[in-house]
Amino acid sequence: MSEFNGTIVDVRTRAEFSGGHVAHSVNIPLQEIMDHVEEIKQMKTPIIFCCASGGRSGQATHYFKSLGVDCENGGGWMEVNHQLNN
Repeated sequence: MSEFNGTIVDVRTRAEFSGGHVAHSVNIPLQEIMDHVEEIKQMKTPIIFCCASGGRSGQATHYFKSLGVDCENGGGWMEVNHQLNN
């Protein structure tokens, strides 16, 4: 995954995100995701959603897949970070 050319969207809260996140990821908290649908649809795909453990990113992934967006649930941000750096 080190050659990843898509977008990583972290759906944790701003406070969680500021405590650590994947480099170059975009923070859009899950509770605000509905305000950013068109913006997310325009992002470079594939989109990898991540959060703390995979629950919130799973919700976002399910929703955006239903809209036809090329996206995956990356799970916890630390796992995504590990995959990108290996």
